[in-house]
Amino acid sequence: MKDLTLKLHEIDAIKFGEFKLKSGIISPIYIDLRVTVSYPKVLKMVAGAMWERVNNINFDLLCGVPYTALPFATVMSAEHDKPMVMRRKEVKGYGTRKAIEGYFENGQNCLIVEDLITSGSSVFETIEPLEHEGLKITDIVVLVDREQGGKKHIEGKGYNLHSVLTISQVLETLEVEEKLDSEMVSKVKEFITSNQV
Repeated sequence: MKDLTLKLHEIDAIKFGEFKLKSGIISPIYIDLRVTVSYPKVLKMVAGAMWERVNNINFDLLCGVPYTALPFATVMSAEHDKPMVMRRKEVKGYGTRKAIEGYFENGQNCLIVEDLITSGSSVFETIEPLEHEGLKITDIVVLVDREQGGKKHIEGKGYNLHSVLTISQVLETLEVEEKLDSEMVSKVKEFITSNQV
């Protein structure tokens, strides 16, 4: 996971400084995995690492949480010949009016693919319509767990969370590889600890 962490840092998917979050809080770390779509090799590395994390789990299809995780799920699906479905963020008022796109059968097991977990709320927004359509969800794979309480929320509802990287691992790798000084590492750790959801 060292190579993947360094690549994500190199392409600015993991940044350090001062960033205003959606909640209005100022964070010393910002993770923007949308940028991976512009780096095919990194995108393949991400999808490969996520697949490796769950390749011993039994599932029939996969679904990426819109929008950032969709490319990850697509690459995993194409490279391993595993069917995929997509959840619409906005259900159209015309045409088929489907909430879920793609072919699936009632009772099939669907793996959820997510880019980042903070509270887990976006995962639940995807799980709900899938379960409503008769799909079974037991497992979620995520690239980065921010370690702010999302894992506890997800597992508390009976799902299994499989993370490729945690913030602690990312910080440790970047510090060891001298990409980050100990002052920033402490600042991020302090922020994560005091901003649990």
